[in-house]
Formats: sequence, C-alpha cells, structure tokens
Amino acid sequence: MEKALHTRNVLLGVCYYPEHWPQTMWEDDFRRMKELGLQYVRMAEFGWALMEPEEGVFDFSVFDRAFDLAHRHGLNIIVGTPTATPPAWLTHRYPDTLNAQANGISYEHGSRRHYTYNSSKFRELSARIVQRMAEHFADHPGIVGWQLDNEFNCEVSEFYSAADHAAFREWLQAKYGTLAALNEAWGTVFWSQTYTAWEQVHLTRNVPSDSPNPHLKLDEKRFFSDSVISYAQMQADIVRAAAPRHWVTTNGLFGHLDSHKLTDDMLDFFSYDSYPMFGRTFPDGGDNPLLDRRFSMSLSNVRSISPNFCIMEQQSGPGGWVNRIEQPSPKPGQLRLWTYQSIANGADLVVYFRWRTATFGTEMYWHGLHNWDNRPNRRTREVERIAEELRRAGQAIAGSRYEADVAILRDYDNEWDGEFDKWHGGYDWTSTLAWFKRLQRRHIPSDMLFLNEQTTLEQLNRYETLVYPHPTIMREETAKLLEAYVQGGGSLIIGCRSGYKDETGRCRMTPMPGPLAPLCGVTVEDFTRAEPDGSSPSFTLSTEAFDTFAAFSSNGFAETLAVTSANAEVLGRYDDSSYMSGEPALVENRTGEGRTIYFGGVFSDALVDQLIDRLNIASPAASLLELPEEIELTVRSQDKPMFEGQSNGLRIHFLLNYSNRPAAITVHCGATDLLTGNRFAVGTAEIEPYAALALVFDE
Repeated sequence: MEKALHTRNVLLGVCYYPEHWPQTMWEDDFRRMKELGLQYVRMAEFGWALMEPEEGVFDFSVFDRAFDLAHRHGLNIIVGTPTATPPAWLTHRYPDTLNAQANGISYEHGSRRHYTYNSSKFRELSARIVQRMAEHFADHPGIVGWQLDNEFNCEVSEFYSAADHAAFREWLQAKYGTLAALNEAWGTVFWSQTYTAWEQVHLTRNVPSDSPNPHLKLDEKRFFSDSVISYAQMQADIVRAAAPRHWVTTNGLFGHLDSHKLTDDMLDFFSYDSYPMFGRTFPDGGDNPLLDRRFSMSLSNVRSISPNFCIMEQQSGPGGWVNRIEQPSPKPGQLRLWTYQSIANGADLVVYFRWRTATFGTEMYWHGLHNWDNRPNRRTREVERIAEELRRAGQAIAGSRYEADVAILRDYDNEWDGEFDKWHGGYDWTSTLAWFKRLQRRHIPSDMLFLNEQTTLEQLNRYETLVYPHPTIMREETAKLLEAYVQGGGSLIIGCRSGYKDETGRCRMTPMPGPLAPLCGVTVEDFTRAEPDGSSPSFTLSTEAFDTFAAFSSNGFAETLAVTSANAEVLGRYDDSSYMSGEPALVENRTGEGRTIYFGGVFSDALVDQLIDRLNIASPAASLLELPEEIELTVRSQDKPMFEGQSNGLRIHFLLNYSNRPAAITVHCGATDLLTGNRFAVGTAEIEPYAALALVFDE
C-alpha cells in the first residue's frame, strides 16, 4: 500500500523547544507563529530527562502547558518520542545501553544517539516512556501526529556493543538456520575462518589490515537496518494502540537503514530533514557543481518512499555546531527557494528548523528563523511571504504528484556492499551524479527508484528510460524483471562492474555481467582500473550513431566487451590511448520492443549528454519554455481532483533559479504564476536571483 502524506493544502510549520525558553516567552512565540502563517509545531523529541527525571518518575507538566498554549493559538502539534537522547541517570545506571565502536570502546553520555537498539534494558525503558507519553497525550485535541525518535542512525550507523553481537547471532540463525549454511554464504573456508559454534560469530571487530570478511560486512549492514526497524516498530505499535487517531512518521535519510521497508512496515508517510547549505559546504566536485540544487536528488530518494511527504526540518538559517560545519547565512530569497525546492519535489508539509536559535548547547550556532535577539528579520519576512503564497496556491498543489519519464535505479544491497568494496562502490556515486546532473541541467525531471524483492513490472513500466549505473549484486529475479521491462519497450542503461555478484556478495563463475549478459548482448572480456596517475582508457563513439568525433574517458574503469547478440550494435570503441584499442566499449542491444545500452566504464557528464540525445529524451516543457541551465524544472500534476476545489488534470511547472543572477527565459505559451498571480505573456522574461515560480500554462 502506498504510504503518502494526505493533506488538503500545502502547509508550513516550525520546530520549537519550550524546554529551552522561559515559560513567559511561550505565549508570544505561539501567537507570532500563527501570525506568520505557520500551522504546525513539532515539540518534545529531546525531552526525556524532563518527562522522566528519575527512573519510573514521570512528569509531563512542561509539555502539558506548552501543548495547551499551542493548541489555544490554533497550531497543530507533532509530538516526537524522546528516545534519541536518553537521560544521564539511564546510561549511568545501565551502561549496557550504550553503543560501542568496532574496537570495543563504548560511547559515553554527553551528546545524542549514543545508545544501541539491541539493549534489552534500553528497549524496555524506551517502551515505557513511549507508552506513558502516548497514553498521556492520546486525547489532546491539538495533537495530530507523532515522529518516532529523531533521525534514526544519524551521527552513528554502526553498532558493536555486546548486545549487538548477541543479537547478530540470533539474526543470522534466523536467516541461515545452520552454521553450515552461514559458512557457505560467507565463504569462510577462505583463510580458515570456518565457524564451528555460534558463539564464535561476531560483528566486525579489530582485524589486521582492516580486512574483515566482505560477506559478513554486507550481512552486518542488513542487520543494522533490521535492528532499527525492530526498535521503531516497537514504538509505532505502542503509539498506534494508545493514540489511533494520530498519524505516525519519522525523519531520515541516514545510513544502514532500509527506509522503504521502515515506511512500508509501520509509517503513514516518510519525512525528511533538508539542509541544502550542505551542498554548498561540501560541493559535489567537477565542473559546474549542483551545490544546494543537489538536494533535489535527496528529495528524489525521499519521493521514492512517499510520493507526497513531509519536510520535518527545513533549513532556515546559517548552520554551524559549536566546533564544525560553518555555513553562511542564506542569501535573500534562498530560504524561499529552498522551501519551494522541497514542495516542487513532492513535499506537502514543510516544518522549519527552528523557531529561534538556541542560546546554549551544541546547536547554538545552528540558526533558526529568529536570531538570539528574537526580532523579526528578512528570514521571517520570507516565511510570511511563502505562507501568503500558499494560502493562494497550496490547495491546487497539495496531493499532486511529481512527473518523470526517467528513473535512476538504486538498491540497498549495492549501496551497502559498495561502502566496503572499492572496486565498485565509488563508481555508483559518480555515475548517478552525472546522470542526475545532466538531466537536471537539461530540464528533464527524474525519479530515484529503489529496487527490492517487492518491485513490480508495473512500477518499472511507469518510465520510458531506466538507468542502473553499476548493479554489482544482481539477483536472478531482478534480471528477469529488467528483461521483461525491456521486452515491453523500455530503454535500460547499465554501466561497468555489473551483475558479477550474487545476493551474498560472492562472485559468480560465469561471464560478466552475469545474469544481465543475455539482456545486454555482451560479455566482458577484459577490464582494468584507472592507472596510478588517474588516466583511464578513452574511446570514440560511432559516427553512424552519434554526431561527434570527440574522445571520451572511461572515467576510472574500463571493460572490453564481446558482442554475443545478433541484435547488438557497437556504439563506441576504445581508441589507441591504451592496449584496448579497437575493442567495443559501448554496445546497444535490442530485445523485444526495447533496448539495453551497456557501457564498460563509469558515466561522465559528457557521455550522458550523448546518450540522452541517442535516446531522444526531451524536457516535458520543451514546447512551452526555453530555460537556461541554472533553472531547475519540475512538474507536479493532478490526474484527478484529490479534494474539493482542485482542477482536474492541472499541471504545475515549478521553475527554481539557484543562481545569484537574473535568468532569462522564453515563454512560448501564456502562463500564470500560482504563487503570485503574475501573468507571463509569450516572449522573453527575466527571473530574479533565487526566485521560484509555479506556472500553469494556458490551455
């Protein structure tokens, strides 16, 4: 069943921490929130020490008063369960609740997320505080929903306490049944690692040369994910039983967690914390980096979980903890731009972090809407403008879905295996970014689609083109699903290092790309990594298939391909820059009504551009608009009215200018900006720096 946020309007909210401020400030804060146009407030996710100041002694009075005041001012309340920050009495009395590093050194109290999900005592105490909270607040008229914990696996996504080692053995016994099956799956005969008793089995520990068993490492990530999901399920079950009228969500995305399974199993919809300034602090590299625009790729990942979702924390000011992550203030217009970036990509509820910057603690430089002086400023004025625009346009946007004919395929097994296996891990990021970047720059909306054992052919058939850059682990069933997609008329693009591992991470004794070989119409004859100086074999494209004479780098890895299909066409061959001269590097194979393109290298921006042209992938707004590269285009559409007052078949074209300069566009058809009511006549127009438009074109 699809898990999506359902709301009649696009709404705004803010995170608030009443425990950080004198009670004399609360009423004024809530009043000003409402006046600013905010409808939601998130509270309590770090309040365990206040709610249970001593073990078994509960006091919800601080939040009783805060919730009552917020409700009195017409605000909807989102309650966070406080388990991300266990109190000092807990970790002092029960040190076995603490997580540990792989070397056995325990984390200590003093930050957050220092616990382990598998401690029976921590699960017991977590269940108790969530139970008491849910029962206490179940009938509060202002509460609409719950956030489980806060940012599962943020800061720490690996768990090596004694409780985790024990739980891992139980998990493995449930998965494999016998030690013989485990030994076979992990190839433990290598280096005499064979286990003869379950107590010999552990998670990763200190080993020479940092070379643990790679198959153990893959199962370890799966175990970490299942541990989170089990812990979250415990909380969700408690909340749903005690407060069945409220929705349940949590906020991510973080490592070693299958957020799709998490959502499918227990949530009403998924939520995300969007901090686009990280894209400017840590740019993606290469020429013309996406910077804050790169967060649209993260939002695509979120949209693959919930097509309509919540932003539980939207960056609203400069970022910086006490000792790291220094970020500049958002430029005038950027806060509005980032808000509409989230909305354009599928968010129907945006909650800003936070109402006012903390005056103490680790986040006292992580700024909110207000600075310490608590006065209105240009950021609050931007939010006020956004709220007014959404009063005008929000009902038309809410419930509409992001449109895309192209999807980039991903899966957790390859993501987790690639963290450890450097022979393929880094390539996936490089290729995915190249495809996303060039589709973005050419105004072609794209989705991220995560494959798992439940993925159906119907889900694949929504797209005309699928890009699966480097699926090293390839299940036989997934290969058959992809073959059915191509047979039906789809276009599939595959890159090097594909198909040669099974689901255990073991290498197949068949020609690469393994079960994908018949579909791709090739086998891999030879391969090499880039030279120590960074150079890679280059190749040229067939002038019969491409209008170019340029040489293209294989970009870090190179495979020579042997054509095995009569329906295959060589699109590119290696040039005389390496010993691979004359061998096929890029091959297109026709199967049924569709085609598969296999590239024996890592995708670059330049090659992606050529393949986009080859596949005739065009912007859905090509007949309506001419846009410069610095503008992001997304389309949200409504197939049928979701709520009373919505227009049937409405298509909204969001234009987002990430540049600090005005951008010129050409309009081929008259349009209206839903956000401002401004009309755009046929001809040229100028979009201001950091501007956002939501255009509806004349029929």
